[in-house]
Amino acid sequence: MNPTLSAASVRGDAGGAVVRLAILDDHEVLLDTLSTWINHNAPDFEVVLGAANWLELVQSEAFPTDLVFIDFQLKEAISIEARVRTCRAAGAKVIVLSSLDTREARERALAAGASDFLAKALPMNAVMAAARRVMGIEALDDTAVERSASAAPPLQQVKPKLSPGEEEAFRLYVSGYSTVAVAEEMNVQYETAKTYLRRVREKYAKVGRPAGKKAELIRRAAEDGYLE
Repeated sequence: MNPTLSAASVRGDAGGAVVRLAILDDHEVLLDTLSTWINHNAPDFEVVLGAANWLELVQSEAFPTDLVFIDFQLKEAISIEARVRTCRAAGAKVIVLSSLDTREARERALAAGASDFLAKALPMNAVMAAARRVMGIEALDDTAVERSASAAPPLQQVKPKLSPGEEEAFRLYVSGYSTVAVAEEMNVQYETAKTYLRRVREKYAKVGRPAGKKAELIRRAAEDGYLE
């Protein structure tokens, strides 16, 4: 790929090259949201591979791609350093996306060879602007950027998919029930209710929407229609 490509030359309908993009994220809702938005709003990129786990990415016939978006917080044991270095060795550039926007996480990703480290709270037009910088692509024209920005919600607006048990525990807890009372109301063990609520918090954190504190959890419930 040329070091700098004009906006016109990268559009598929103009016959030029399009950046082949892979996304590695084990949260299926976020993976689908990213892929759909990019394919509809970023004509200079094409999501050719969406993977929910590491092996699915590296064993795909589409790998390596030109660029890979990698979620920092995968549940798999393989480290961010190993993931980034493998992609770089295969010839792909890497941007790490994370809801854990800490100095340590950023330094680990960049030291391993990632081209950028971005918070998931960023709107999608900002994420793709960073991707264009990494790939040496000129920005789209003003009209396209404006249209893209207007259709670009922050990743933090993604609503996590909860299981029926998680949703019921969530609704009860944010409506004023204690964890003990949630367990009694659901007729489950205390540890089960506790696990449901922990998973709810983890799923919100996964999409960049903090829910560690009860006040944050109530705020998420209000935003997503769980409060009656």
